[in-house]
This record gives sequence, structure tokens and C-alpha cells, in this order.
Amino acid sequence: MTIECTIVPVTPYQQNCSVIKCQATGRAAIVDPGGDVERIMETVQNMDATVEKIILTHAHMDHCAASDVLRQQLEIPLEGPHRGDSFWLEKLPEWCKMSGFPHADAFEPDRWLEQGDTVMVGEVELQVIHCPGHTPGHVVFVYQDQRVAWVGDVLFQGSIGRTDFPKGNHDELISSIRDKLFPLGDDITFIPGHGPTSTFGQERQTNPFVADTRYG
Repeated sequence: MTIECTIVPVTPYQQNCSVIKCQATGRAAIVDPGGDVERIMETVQNMDATVEKIILTHAHMDHCAASDVLRQQLEIPLEGPHRGDSFWLEKLPEWCKMSGFPHADAFEPDRWLEQGDTVMVGEVELQVIHCPGHTPGHVVFVYQDQRVAWVGDVLFQGSIGRTDFPKGNHDELISSIRDKLFPLGDDITFIPGHGPTSTFGQERQTNPFVADTRYG
């Protein structure tokens, strides 16, 4: 099965929300809608897609603040992240207020995700990998057939996610990247939560935080 993916930068943080469309069915998922609902829905319309669910990599406000609004507006389920991020969702209004972010109500997903789960988008099956470190409940979505992954704020081109937030853990983050993501293959292109895409192979060679030359 083939997918079409459009990246939609949202919020002042320029977070990479994605719309993933199954070409065979026209059905789609919105990944990490942190805000700018109208821009997201314009993209959905331009792709001629029918959104069937929302999926979240983690519960930071710039990735999830518009999720519940879209869930109610479109009457669709919301899946992810892992339950380890429940405290972020419970305190979402507080985090938004502290950061000068538009208000968002606390919410729970319809389905918490676990390591080894799968998420269906039309007829496409995404693999779920639990990758704690940036947040304890962070997950990554992988579509093996097209060798692409949505990694949220775990890994960036030339950098890695912050771990100075509540319950962040640097050692866990490094382990998530090197022990769970890199073994999937150098040829996998990843869409990070911010900034340009890259490949696991490029980051293994050049990323100063997780390169093979640093860890051997």
C-alpha cells in the first residue's frame, strides 16, 4: 500500500504536523495537531482525504493542543501516545497558560499505545515503537513498506530531543534512538517534530549526539 504525506507546520513553534493518506482508500490520519486547525483542514481538503483518526507521538502542547478540538469536530478517535504521558495531558491547560500558548482543555485519548502495537490508516499499518526520553510516553510511528517514520521530538537532523522537561531522561532517549530506531535501517527517512527530514543513516554518521563515532 502507498501513502501520501503532507507536512503542515503549525503553532509559533513550527511543529511538523503531518497528514498521512492511504492512497488505496483515501482515508487519512492527522499526526500531532498542535494548533492551526484551519490550516490542517485546508491541507486535508487539498489532499482529497477523509480523516478517520488522530495519532499522537507525545503530549507536549505544540503536538497535541488541537487534538481534542479536531476529535470533536470530526467525530473521530484519537490514538496515542503511551500512558506514560498522561500527566502531561492532565495538566495541558496549565502548560499552555505558563507558555503563553492558546488554551487547550485536558483530555484522554480513545486508545493509549504500547510498544509493538499497530495503528491502521485506511489499509496501511503503522508500527508503534515506544521511545521514552523526551517524554516518558513518547511513541514513534513507522511505515516499513515505504521506509518512513514519524519520530516526534525524539530525533532531529543534527540534534536530539530535550530531556530537561518533567520526567525527561537523557539516557533513555539515547537508548531509544540507538537501540530501537537505528536498528530499523539506515535507509529510513524520518519526519521530526521540528525542522527538516533526514535519515537514520545520516544521523548515525553525522549527528554529534548519537553518531556511531561517539558510541562505537
